[in-house]
Amino acid sequence: MRLLLAAPHSGAGKTTLSLALALALRERGLRVQAFKVGPDYIDPTHLEAATGRRPYNLDGFFLDEGGLLALFRHGARGADFALVEGVMGLFDGKDPVGRVGSTAQVARLLRLPVALVVDAKGMAGSIAALVRGFRDHDPEVPLVGVFANRVGSERHAELLKEALAPLGLPLLGWLPQDPALALPERHLGLVLAGEVAPPLEALRRAFRVDLEATLRLAGAAPPLPEAPSFLPERRPPRVRLAYAWDRAFRFYYPEALELLEALGAELVPFSPLEDEALPEAEALLLGGGYPELFAERLSANRAMREAIRRFPGPVVAECGGYMYLSQGLWVGEAFYPMVGLVPGEARMAERPVLGYREVEALQDNPLARRGEVYKGHEFHYARLPQSPSPAWRRVGGEEVEGYADGRVLASFVHLYLPARPEGAERLLECARAGGAPGEGWA
Repeated sequence: MRLLLAAPHSGAGKTTLSLALALALRERGLRVQAFKVGPDYIDPTHLEAATGRRPYNLDGFFLDEGGLLALFRHGARGADFALVEGVMGLFDGKDPVGRVGSTAQVARLLRLPVALVVDAKGMAGSIAALVRGFRDHDPEVPLVGVFANRVGSERHAELLKEALAPLGLPLLGWLPQDPALALPERHLGLVLAGEVAPPLEALRRAFRVDLEATLRLAGAAPPLPEAPSFLPERRPPRVRLAYAWDRAFRFYYPEALELLEALGAELVPFSPLEDEALPEAEALLLGGGYPELFAERLSANRAMREAIRRFPGPVVAECGGYMYLSQGLWVGEAFYPMVGLVPGEARMAERPVLGYREVEALQDNPLARRGEVYKGHEFHYARLPQSPSPAWRRVGGEEVEGYADGRVLASFVHLYLPARPEGAERLLECARAGGAPGEGWA
């Protein structure tokens, strides 16, 4: 069984309804595997809290149809129900009509029945016009039902159900308008589930759902073709890879970490906030996160900053990790020294930089050879001046970004390694080569 929850626009309540439905399915005794469309590190933390299983990202810009199918089958192993949360509006994506990087693209490629999540506050009969438009917009995206958010009362829910009846689409469930059900937000989206407990018990009590109808529609999804294994055959451990994992750094694609493990990496977590020394390792990975929220503590941990600065092996840093490797971080008028491994000082800006990226390596680095192209995305408020040794040039333009020196790769771009597994292989080979910076790694 599989079902995708989409919406007309961001902020309609996709995550909240996904959590509520996951809880209802688990109460029925089903094993629920969640997926999140798009390059999102935050919503999956809430989905994991509700399902008890690690979610995976499904993105049609990063992966082709075969890759998406392989990842979907990989993630859904052992589950009874695959629950997919969409991104933005159903037809919003990289291009104006949503053919690439949209929820609709994933629905088409994986033959997913779609339930539309509608913010129904102040709405009655108009829900039918809205839903009709989404149902008829693309016949390849099968809309099978509706979930309503911010419903005023039982009577309001009945009005919505009656309005949808002529369309032949059921109101599968709804949540009331209640501040206790809201998920807290901040500048990059929702607050991580590890920092605040999602209101699971309140959602469980408040959710009204026709679970039988939902299961019937999800069970009617057409069979999917077979697909090759998403991961290569597992190799024995050959490299210890230390990766930053704490409240300041935890933005990683789980399928990317699994790829590294399959290729022979022994993943060892460490905390730049709490630890004073690095674990024994041959390579470092510093993912994205919120260093700006913990700048004072990160700066105060001088022992860790010095350990990273002196680390002899390959270092890969993305977004928040890039900021941490810089000379320092400005938060308002306060300046906090950071690792100092890459030039420039990071400053927070009012407007975000965001979007999909295809980038070409300007020189050899621990993931790519010069000229190779990688896919990824950016979403950050920080800025760093252009370095004297940039890592990437954006494909189709002249804009350069990041820093690379052969041993270190630091950039605002979150790369999607499963789209180019040879990058993960190269990182492990660089780590095995060891030696002085740059020796044997070209």
